[in-house]
Amino acid sequence: MQITEIYKSLQGESTYSGLPCVFVRLTGCNLRCSWCDSEFSFYGGRKMTLEEVLSEVARLSPAGGLVEITGGEPMLQEREVIPLMEQLLDADYQVLLETSGERPLARVPKQVVKIVDVKCPHSGEANTFALENLDALRPHDELKFVLTDRADYEFARDFVLNHELAERVHAILFSPAFEKDASGARDTSHCLLDPQELAQWILADNIPARLSLQIHKLIWDPAAKGV
Repeated sequence: MQITEIYKSLQGESTYSGLPCVFVRLTGCNLRCSWCDSEFSFYGGRKMTLEEVLSEVARLSPAGGLVEITGGEPMLQEREVIPLMEQLLDADYQVLLETSGERPLARVPKQVVKIVDVKCPHSGEANTFALENLDALRPHDELKFVLTDRADYEFARDFVLNHELAERVHAILFSPAFEKDASGARDTSHCLLDPQELAQWILADNIPARLSLQIHKLIWDPAAKGV
């Protein structure tokens, strides 16, 4: 499979935020979100065998633990990534899959926690989520909406309510988009949507969503890679 990087850091998003995690970042993406902070993973990388990837994960986290498969869009390499997830599970790792939900998710192993990033209008990739993937969601899965403004928020709010997502998944994450070229200050000044304003909207509408900040961008320089 084509791999951009494998590294260990703290999980920066989702309900697993703050936990040590090995990240396996696959190369390639078929979407071009306006706020994307991982464009470096669209091309390049290096070919690695399944055994090489498993060996590197074991070196970084020999006693098991949390592993996230991310990208890019990892499901573009479904033929290779499904066996990878299966073998990680067999080795007693807890596996997260970060995906846009544009590709079919039915074959993802049941034990994997899917963190599905549903694209909002100002991502430039609205309506790319495959609605049939709603049937592939399990109670431990999470849905994420990256928001830049009120229109994105209203899209996410209505999507959550219309599809009764609170009854389908473990968590619904509303995350302010971050300036993709941000550097320097390790605070929320780089957010395209003020987290305080987003919090007020969530409270006013009583939406069953969790305000989610990318804590790795508050710990390290927002431009840092491999953290």
